[in-house]
Amino acid sequence: MGPKELGFLAENIAARYLEERGYEIAAKNYRKPWGEIDIIARKDGMIIFVEVKANSQQVEGFDPEIRVDWKKMRKIIRTAELYLEHELCDTDCDWQIDIVAVIFDIPSKKAKIRHFKNI
Repeated sequence: MGPKELGFLAENIAARYLEERGYEIAAKNYRKPWGEIDIIARKDGMIIFVEVKANSQQVEGFDPEIRVDWKKMRKIIRTAELYLEHELCDTDCDWQIDIVAVIFDIPSKKAKIRHFKNI
């Protein structure tokens, strides 16, 4: 499985995980020239911008969520602000950024999910 297929699978697993917990998926793969937001969801009146990171296997000290550095956060924030302004016409609503990390165990066909809220 290549990186694109792994990412696509991880995003679908993350979306299903969120839906099972009461989140409404508003958009997936919201793209602008400087950045992308993997999942945009709503829950309890809040807009949640979700970055999905995945590893094809468990590697000690290389958890997927650590790949969301300050540069990536800056891109997510800029894209989120644009979404709020242009798509919702509401820059004063409550919003947050979450990370959903997915670690695959391909031989057993299982995935471990960790959800980091309001990072």
